Amino acid sequence: MTVDYGPHGSSLRDLPRLRRTRRRRESSWDRSGGNDDRAHVAPGDSVTLLDVAGAGVVTHLWITVAGPWRRRAELLRRLSLRMWWDGEEDPSVAVPLGDFFGVGHGRTTNFVSAPLQMSPQDGRAMNCWFAMPFAAGARIEVLNEAPGEVWLYFYVDHEELDTVGDDVGRFHAQWRRERTRGVRPGLLNSRYQFGGTNLTGDDNYTILEAQGHGHYVGCVLNVRPRRRRRWNWYGEGDDMIFIDGDRWPPTLHGTGTEDYVNTAWCPTQPYSAPYHGVTLAGGRNWRGPVSLYRFHVEDPVVFERDIRVTIEHGHANRRSDDWSSVAYWYQAEPHVPFGLAPVAERRP
Repeated sequence: MTVDYGPHGSSLRDLPRLRRTRRRRESSWDRSGGNDDRAHVAPGDSVTLLDVAGAGVVTHLWITVAGPWRRRAELLRRLSLRMWWDGEEDPSVAVPLGDFFGVGHGRTTNFVSAPLQMSPQDGRAMNCWFAMPFAAGARIEVLNEAPGEVWLYFYVDHEELDTVGDDVGRFHAQWRRERTRGVRPGLLNSRYQFGGTNLTGDDNYTILEAQGHGHYVGCVLNVRPRRRRRWNWYGEGDDMIFIDGDRWPPTLHGTGTEDYVNTAWCPTQPYSAPYHGVTLAGGRNWRGPVSLYRFHVEDPVVFERDIRVTIEHGHANRRSDDWSSVAYWYQAEPHVPFGLAPVAERRP
């Protein structure tokens, strides 16, 4: 019997459906039989979490890290997660480790979503349930660019298959960062926050640009406000998604930053739900780091030729803040190659 990717979903209703895949796992267990269940990763080295041939699908990742070098905020940006499918030269995933699992700024915090979770203690147990199929091999690595040794504990749960159909896309994730440039200071705060117009979308912060056939399934958005005013709300920026050669206006045009992540009224409260949330709310007057997520699991954004996912940095791109993001999408290969910024440009 041929075992292919199959029709199986992950809902409780689908669980009784019998399947014939072959369950496998790679982990950092101590091969000596002791309790040193971790990979010791020297500075500049990488550790391979998975390297398999043939067809299959990664179903779950669990990772936690520690080490003598205890500047954890920098550590999660100095470690990077990279994934290759089907023998490709350029990775389909290249993201700082912490950001990949749903929270930016090198932070961890307890939160729950459907595809990504950070769990106790203090969010340091990082989990991913995005399905990652492959037809001819998979390789997953973590690179250590910290100045000291890192201890990495991990599980990679996957299934062996005989075939993966041509209609199954490959998983991708990309990290970006930009110190946005807004208008010059000197305006009244109300004009700065709410004035101006944007009828092109040209200066928006870009979350994703991709070419080919696929679907965008969400993002993590991070903002570090750089202003210091009495009312320093970082939002009001409309999401704009340009699909298959869109000019103005885009196919999908939203109404504001917090609206895109399905919250409202300048949120100051941490919150997590299956498909949207505020993991870091920014603190008093939003002066601290902000991290948000929106996953298009039930409403993926399909593109046939290309897609550009953007959002204004403040209304009409008037704010100058520190933005970063992770975009998640599936597409048919090949993808446009992308890299990961060097450590100096990733540090929080």
